[in-house]
Amino acid sequence: MDNKKQTVEMTAAEAEQFAAFKEAQAKKEAEAKKKADREAYAKLVDETIASSMPQLRDISQAITERKQLVMSNFKTALELKADIFGVRDNQHSHTFTNSEGTARITLGQYQLDNYKDTVNEGIAIVKEYLGSLAKDDDSAALVQAVLRLMSRDQAGNLKASRVLQLRKMAQDSGNERFQEGVRIIEESYAPTESKQFIRADVKDENGKWIPVPLGMTEC
Repeated sequence: MDNKKQTVEMTAAEAEQFAAFKEAQAKKEAEAKKKADREAYAKLVDETIASSMPQLRDISQAITERKQLVMSNFKTALELKADIFGVRDNQHSHTFTNSEGTARITLGQYQLDNYKDTVNEGIAIVKEYLGSLAKDDDSAALVQAVLRLMSRDQAGNLKASRVLQLRKMAQDSGNERFQEGVRIIEESYAPTESKQFIRADVKDENGKWIPVPLGMTEC
């Protein structure tokens, strides 16, 4: 095959057309390469997910099984603790520390704040009391403080810890109507239990507790 270079004479218009053709051809080739790269990337992601998902499912299953095993292992200790120390049945977490004080495990169950519908009556009574206050600076500050304590979370519930603060404010006020409203709010409290959890810690050479990573995001 003859690879010798040849000189082609062109008019200015022809040269301009040829340059435009070459530019368009280069652009087309670049777009084709980008498309091929995107397809190769998508294929790589699909293959990596396909190969990784079984491993992640195995890890998840192993964590669940080990978690249940640890809970089962501590069942006798929990029963004995209740008998010896009179631990309340509604205690939501238990921490066990070894005799050397170098390792500890905490077992528990998350609890979500939740209230019966009667909480709305209690809130209405508290707001009624707030509306009866004189409009001076001190009462205005109290109104704002109480309203902050009654602000709801994203689920539409009051925070139990804030209700405790609300109760103290009601007691300090000496107002029976205020106290009645808070009492109704407290009696409406109906928490729901969420997932169980396990935490483990070991003490390092400096005496500091170091968490043992037990979750996928705690590498």
